[in-house]
Amino acid sequence: GDADNTLKLWSVEGGQLLHTLTGAFVMSLDFSPDNTLLAAAYDDGTIKLWDVESGRELRALSGHSSPVGAVTFSPDGTLLASGSVEGSTVIKLWDVLSGQELRAFSGHSDNVYSLDFSPDGTLLASASGDRTLKLWDVESGQEVRTLRGHRDRVYSVSFSPDGALVASGSFDGAVILWDVQSG
Repeated sequence: GDADNTLKLWSVEGGQLLHTLTGAFVMSLDFSPDNTLLAAAYDDGTIKLWDVESGRELRALSGHSSPVGAVTFSPDGTLLASGSVEGSTVIKLWDVLSGQELRAFSGHSDNVYSLDFSPDGTLLASASGDRTLKLWDVESGQEVRTLRGHRDRVYSVSFSPDGALVASGSFDGAVILWDVQSG
């Protein structure tokens, strides 16, 4: 994504520009697990789903009233999670096929900077400017656990491939590994 409100898709193998996609300022990107879709989160509060092969916009998801700072696909590609800066309801879960909002997750008091699904798709981890990580039950939308330990904004979160650990990175310079079961 570029400051000129374009998004460029490049071939890794040959380095050729494949598509130039237009929208607002890009805040976050994620490819679907099968590499057919690209989700782009924009500073105007929208999310667009793009067809990777054709470069065509498939649908726009609207429901956030402020910039969307994070998007991520579920491991099976059927769900998309997005996070922004909307008071206490900052995370939304979307059905990728229909584009419908399924539920909203409430709990963070500041920007959501990063999201990641557990490898089995049952948990969603969120990293926030409120210096916490939260683990959410995807099916119910309920908060499972809040992880505290950073002294500043948490900008990045990632599950380990086996789903037993969550790593978080913060503006405080620390990376913390968390046990998913015990925190």
